[in-house]
Amino acid sequence: MSDSRPGTGRRRIARPWWWMLCIVLVAAAAYWYFGSGGQPGQSGPTGPAGPGNPFMPGGMGAAVPVRVAPSQDSKIDIVYRAIGTVTAYNTVTVRSRVDGELQEIFFEEGQKVKQGDLLARIDPRPYQVQLDQALGQQKQNQAQLENAQRDLQRYQLLFKQNSIAKQQVDAQAALVQQYLGSKKSDQAAVDDARLQLGFTEITAPIDGRLGLRQIDQGNLISSSGTDGLVVLTQTQPISVVFTLPQARVPEVLEQFRQGIKLEVDVYDSGDTRKLATGELESVDNQIDIATGTLKLKARFPNQDETLFPNQFVNVRVKVRTGLPAIVIPAAAVQQGSQGAFVYALAEDDTVRIQRIATGTVDGDRVAVESGLEAGVRVVTEGVDRLREGAKVEIVTGEEQAARPAAVPGGRRGSGVRSPH
Repeated sequence: MSDSRPGTGRRRIARPWWWMLCIVLVAAAAYWYFGSGGQPGQSGPTGPAGPGNPFMPGGMGAAVPVRVAPSQDSKIDIVYRAIGTVTAYNTVTVRSRVDGELQEIFFEEGQKVKQGDLLARIDPRPYQVQLDQALGQQKQNQAQLENAQRDLQRYQLLFKQNSIAKQQVDAQAALVQQYLGSKKSDQAAVDDARLQLGFTEITAPIDGRLGLRQIDQGNLISSSGTDGLVVLTQTQPISVVFTLPQARVPEVLEQFRQGIKLEVDVYDSGDTRKLATGELESVDNQIDIATGTLKLKARFPNQDETLFPNQFVNVRVKVRTGLPAIVIPAAAVQQGSQGAFVYALAEDDTVRIQRIATGTVDGDRVAVESGLEAGVRVVTEGVDRLREGAKVEIVTGEEQAARPAAVPGGRRGSGVRSPH
């Protein structure tokens, strides 16, 4: 049975033409999009065909908008960075040196104290009794000594008169020596009893800030207790402990052993706000074989108490200052399979890949040890779209503000792009 509906055959024949037309339109749109640098409604400047993919910027002769900066003869600081931990300059767990009832507490938690300040008192009565006993024994033995000494004098006189035997004189002399020994022993007992009585008053051993109280008034406190009464930390001055890789140790030690005071700055955990400035104080005596690092300690006055024990900080050790070097912005440095390189501009505003050896990083600047001379313009922004020999258009800050889309994809150097 035939289909009598009009036009059906024509639609079946015409349908493939519609698909072909759609494909052509899509291809034309893709060519128009990529050929104009990905900016609909904008046509890139024409010129001689450049290297690279003709559908990528720089391939159809389009000048790639970039920002540049010249390499410069300048001075740079050698600064090593590390992560550090703030530590109290001294930490003392205040413990009782005698056993007894905690009778009085004279401090507030978190209070700042001076060395020798009275912190607490233990019931002194048992120790006062011991002192009185020692004093009584001392007086008793002292009286016996004095009596024995008088008898010895009389015996010596009688011996000269041949009234007594020499043996009696010697025996009395030995008794006097015995009492003299007891006198020293008694004095030691008195001193010990007085010392124990003094230990009933607990004082601050150093200047610092007190922590939380570990025991309350009225409890029995023991000299063998592990917690103690309170922890006292010295935070003025305060220390920061950090580590450096062993490869950087020789240069630091060279300066440190010459007596040069190395400046150390610490920044907050975000590495944006400077907290304090101090100096390197000491260096550990061995490298950690597990990490290959050396531990160092810096000292800070901490007058405003910005640094707090156990705080994590970013450390910057200034090893040398004012060293002459050729420097470029860190954003210009790229990393490829063969090492670091930059895009250097020629006189005709084309770029070439220039391999370099980088040195010290000082903030947003990098020292170039080899491969680049002063005065060479290098690309700092827009590197994503560059190839060897690509034509570029230098964009200033004012021009970029006038046309914000002028540097599409123009990130600062990420350090991961490889040269082609």
